[in-house]
Amino acid sequence: MKLSFVIPAHNEERYLGKCLDSIFKSIGNDPEIEVIVVDNNSTDRTREVALGYPKVRLVEERKPGANSARQAGYLAAKADLIANVDADTMLTPGWVENALRTFEKNPKLICLSGPFIYYDLPRQTSILVKAFYVFAFLAYLTNRFIFRRAAVVQGGNYVVRKSALDRIGGYNTALTFYGDDADLARRLVKIGRVRFTFGFPIYSSGRRLAQEGMFTMGLRYGVNYLWIIYFNRPFTTRSIKVRPEQNKGKLDYAPENKLREVTVASVFILILLVLLAGLAYGGYILIESGVISATTVQKIKTETQKADNSFDSLKQKIIDQIKPTSP
Repeated sequence: MKLSFVIPAHNEERYLGKCLDSIFKSIGNDPEIEVIVVDNNSTDRTREVALGYPKVRLVEERKPGANSARQAGYLAAKADLIANVDADTMLTPGWVENALRTFEKNPKLICLSGPFIYYDLPRQTSILVKAFYVFAFLAYLTNRFIFRRAAVVQGGNYVVRKSALDRIGGYNTALTFYGDDADLARRLVKIGRVRFTFGFPIYSSGRRLAQEGMFTMGLRYGVNYLWIIYFNRPFTTRSIKVRPEQNKGKLDYAPENKLREVTVASVFILILLVLLAGLAYGGYILIESGVISATTVQKIKTETQKADNSFDSLKQKIIDQIKPTSP
């Protein structure tokens, strides 16, 4: 068996069917690909939706938290490659082929990840999403080439070798939400290559952005990422469940606390400007002092160019396939 999908699901009856439809549309009748849904204490019809697909393996995990569900799915998986997607995601065209081809060409690669395309948010929010991913990519470049501490993994859109999970002891089930993907990236990068690329996107609901606010959510994720990397624990231990109602397949971008969102947006922009200035100055000092070699600089330029090209392609996909019913 070459690929196992693992889908954590807690009260996901409204989204799970679309996720499974996109997977089976992509894989057809391939007997070497299995699909595992982990029911994580659902109280709605999540279990019934999963059982409505004969080829789905249903696994139950009572301990709450996405990492606990992923751990149960990883232990049940038969393939060496485990595709971790969320219940509110849908595969983009060629997602499976892209993943398998990338791992086949790169035997040393242990984890492949990419961004989300938020299919149910207003188009204008795509600018904010791009800003968030630019910030995340800068963090990726800084941690990979300067501090060499971690990589970036987008929770809900990554494929990882089971053998790599075996080596690091699986998922950290003490983490229930924030920091779970950062913790995984931090531990995986110590044993092999972890790659984040804009050329490996997946469709996802923007429900958390719509309810919490782009800047509020971005700051929370950013702070928790840094806390995991430098202190081995998340800054935030509590999370809220987001299940906003859709209007004709779309979500209204309506943060619960508008004043907080505006305040956080101002802080976020200020921090970003300071970081950009600091990175530029720090990079100049490191290059002039010889700490960063010309080879490292060239690698950064290459990664940045790849990101620019991939993001242009990603932006076109967002424009061409914005409707959730026709991914």
